[in-house]
Amino acid sequence: MHPLLARAAELAADFRGTLADRPVAPAVDHAALRSAFGGPLPPHPTPPSEVLEQLARAAGPGLVGTAGPRFFGFVIGGALPAATAADVLAAGWDQNGFNAVLSPAAAAAEDVAGGWLKELLGLPAGASTGFVTGGQAANTAGLAAARHHVLAEAGWDVERDGLAGAPRVRVVASEERHATVDRALRLLGFGTRVVEPVKAGPQGAIDVEDLRRVCAAGTGPLIVCLQAGNVNTGACDDLRAAREAAGGAWIHVDGAFGLWAAANPETRGLLDGVELADSWACDGHKWLNVPYDSGFVFCARPDVHAAAIAYRAAYLTGAGEVSGMGDLTLESSRRARGFAVWAAVRELGRDGVAELVGRCCRLARRFAGKLADGGAEIANDVVLNQVLVSFGGDTDALIRKVQDDGTCWLGGTTWRGRRYLRISVSGWSTTEADVDRSAAAILRLAGQCAGQ
Repeated sequence: MHPLLARAAELAADFRGTLADRPVAPAVDHAALRSAFGGPLPPHPTPPSEVLEQLARAAGPGLVGTAGPRFFGFVIGGALPAATAADVLAAGWDQNGFNAVLSPAAAAAEDVAGGWLKELLGLPAGASTGFVTGGQAANTAGLAAARHHVLAEAGWDVERDGLAGAPRVRVVASEERHATVDRALRLLGFGTRVVEPVKAGPQGAIDVEDLRRVCAAGTGPLIVCLQAGNVNTGACDDLRAAREAAGGAWIHVDGAFGLWAAANPETRGLLDGVELADSWACDGHKWLNVPYDSGFVFCARPDVHAAAIAYRAAYLTGAGEVSGMGDLTLESSRRARGFAVWAAVRELGRDGVAELVGRCCRLARRFAGKLADGGAEIANDVVLNQVLVSFGGDTDALIRKVQDDGTCWLGGTTWRGRRYLRISVSGWSTTEADVDRSAAAILRLAGQCAGQ
C-alpha cells in the first residue's frame, strides 16, 4: 500500500500543480476517451500499480480544471490543500460515517466541525448538523424535518401514515427558488404543484409584502422556503422581515452558497435574522472549498430532525441511540466527509473563512468592472460572488468560444427571459491576475463574435 498510495498522491499533486497554466477545459475526443477506458471485461486480475497508471493515462485527457483559479462555473470552489489531503487520508482510513460505533474518530470530527460551522454561519449553537452530499440532500432533509413538524403539530404522524389522508400542507416559496427545492418536494411526496409562488424583487430576493399576502391567503400547516444567495444574482432574501411575515410557519433557508456570507463582516448584514429560521441547507464544496461531495443540513430542533430521518434495525448497533450522523442524513453507508471539513476550517480559521468570502466578492466586483469597461452589460448588483453579463448578440455562441478558448470556464443562464454569461467566483486560489486575464479573454472573444 505504501508505494501505491504514494504514487496516487504524486499523480494527484502533479495534476494540481498544472492548474494555473493548463487550459481549464481540455479539447476532448469523447470517442477516444471512452476507448481509453473501454475494451472487453478483463478476464484476469491486474496488479494495483498497473491499474493506477492505466487510470491516470485514461482520465488525463478528460480532466477539467475545476479545482483551478479560473473556473467560474456552477459556484465551484477548488478544494483547499489541507482539505484535499484530509480526503486522501479519509479514503485510506476507509471509515463509514454512519455512527460513532463504526468510527468514533469520524463522529468526533463531525461534532467539532459542526459546532465550528454553526458559529461561522451565525446559526443556533443547539442546532443539529447533518453532513450530507450537497444542497439537494440538505434541502430534502431540511424539508423532511419541516414536513414532520408541521404535520405533527396538526396531529398527523407522516412517518407512520404517509401523506394519503393527511392535512394539506402549504408550501410557500419564491418564484426564483432553486430547482433543488422543487425536486425535494417531489421526493417527499408533495409534488411541485403544492408550491404557492411569491414574487421576487428586481434582484431576485423575495418580495416580503407578497410573501405576507400569500401566507395570509390560506390556513393549515405551512412551510416557507427562503433563499440566501439567488443562484443567478447572489441576492439574499430579507430573512428577518420574512420571518415576521410568515408568522408561525416552519422556515427553511436554502443557503447553498449564500449562507457563507454570514462568515464575513462585510456581507453578514445580508443575512440578518438567519438564526430565526428552523432549518438551513448549505454546501461545503462551494465556498468552503472542500472536496466533493460535501454539504450540510442544520435544524433548530434536533429531535424533529432525527424523527424525520432516523431509522432502526435490529442489526444496526447504535442506530437511533444518538441524534447524530446517520440519524441526520439520508445515507447509511457514507464516507467520513467530516474529516475534510474539519481540516478546511482548521486551515483557514475564522479569519481565513471571512477573508475567502470577502476576497471572492471583491474579485467578482473586479470582474464586473473590467467587463463593463469593455462594453458589457452587468445585469445584477454584485453583492456576493455572482455576475450576470451580456454583450448582446448570440450569448451561447460567446459562451462556447470562451469554453473552447480554455483561458477560463464559465456557463450561461436564462434570467427573466434573457440569456447571460454567468460568472461565479468561488475558488480559494483565484487572484486578481486570474480575473484580469479571464476578463481580457472574454472581451477579446466578444469582439470576435461581434465582428462575425
